[in-house]
Amino acid sequence: MTLTKTIFRKKCLQKMKKLPQYNKNYQMARLMSTLEKVIEKQQGKRILFYYPLDFEADIRKLLQKMRRKKDVYLPFMEGESFKMVPFRLPLTRKKFGVYEAGNSLRQIKNIDIMIVPSIGVDGNFQRIGFGKGMYDRFFAKLRKRPYIIFVQPQLCFTQEKICDDYDITCNLLVTPCATLEKRKY
Repeated sequence: MTLTKTIFRKKCLQKMKKLPQYNKNYQMARLMSTLEKVIEKQQGKRILFYYPLDFEADIRKLLQKMRRKKDVYLPFMEGESFKMVPFRLPLTRKKFGVYEAGNSLRQIKNIDIMIVPSIGVDGNFQRIGFGKGMYDRFFAKLRKRPYIIFVQPQLCFTQEKICDDYDITCNLLVTPCATLEKRKY
């Protein structure tokens, strides 16, 4: 049987939802430590974070910490895509159970680093997400390509190339136990 994007997504989601809870805090602390080092190394000032769902990598502590040092943004859903809004409280729970900051009239077009939750990653370092294509549509609107980091609570990677051309590609994949960098050929 050939591995397809849909089959791989289902396997990765099952794997993520079955993660043991007993050492979750430790695993997320390791992930955030690695992520913080990468952000500092890249010297980005404007960063697009995400606010995690229950089974995604929980980076909320790093989000709060970076908020004091950098310009931090969160996605704000608009139709089939989203725009970036400054991270500010209170957050409200919206469609799909996602927490968002309030809407903003600011038009933010350039960011230095983009941190994206990922369900799976294929051999081209392309993202397998939830299948809605919101990050792909958003990425297509950016003027300049930021440094993209995919984050997973547990490694779910395949060497096979199963993604479509429009799926976004990362520079780095970070998990609690592994960090994979896309090679430049």
